[in-house]
Amino acid sequence: MITGASSGIGRGLALELARRGAKLGLVARRAELLAEIVSQIDKEKGKAIALAADVQDAAATKEVAGQLREEFGPIDVLIANAGIGTTADPAKLDAAEVARTFGVNVVGAAASVAAVVPEMIKLGRGHLVAISSLAAYRGIPKSASYGASKAALSLFFESLRLDLQPKGIDVTIIHPGFIKTPLTAGREAEMPYLMELDYAVKKIIHAIEKKRKSYAFPWQLASIVRLGMLMPNALYDRLASRRSYRE
Repeated sequence: MITGASSGIGRGLALELARRGAKLGLVARRAELLAEIVSQIDKEKGKAIALAADVQDAAATKEVAGQLREEFGPIDVLIANAGIGTTADPAKLDAAEVARTFGVNVVGAAASVAAVVPEMIKLGRGHLVAISSLAAYRGIPKSASYGASKAALSLFFESLRLDLQPKGIDVTIIHPGFIKTPLTAGREAEMPYLMELDYAVKKIIHAIEKKRKSYAFPWQLASIVRLGMLMPNALYDRLASRRSYRE
């Protein structure tokens, strides 16, 4: 079950996993885009169904998870990928927009987990995957709501990992850097180590197959971000405030 499957990383994961033989339930709000992806998978002899739902709606998310089970059986893997990105100019801060970002990026992921994890616990197996971001590690300019939502998502899944490991359920948190998707399209700012979607998708799938607890990439940018976590606040502020990657 892949959420946010209609474009970007979710679409890329759907197509590649279908080629590898996975049976997929693709969840997103835009039914017409899901139908196009399912049609492409069908042409390549793969198996997938479109499940139109807004992950912020817990009841709807639970309902489509049930439809997926009816079609293909127990849900072995959830990839909580649905997410939105916003540019937060403090002078134009909109609390409703912040709430919407958390609603999709965090509450939507929670609703997705709630729709699948009781069955996983009952079966004693399963795998939860969160698509977070390197932006979760430290604050960067004009990314207050997005970065905070990804930090919350990472912490949410890390806590789930501690709770669910004894029950036979794996949890993987993916922290990618900049990827060429609709989320990054149109930005004028230079994005360091910007990755092609196909490359990033293969990296993510490899981490899932290896059941990594956490995976941050590309390694060059991940190393810089980790170094930033060790910096004193004064030094970090001086370096990080020099540029924004969200313009």
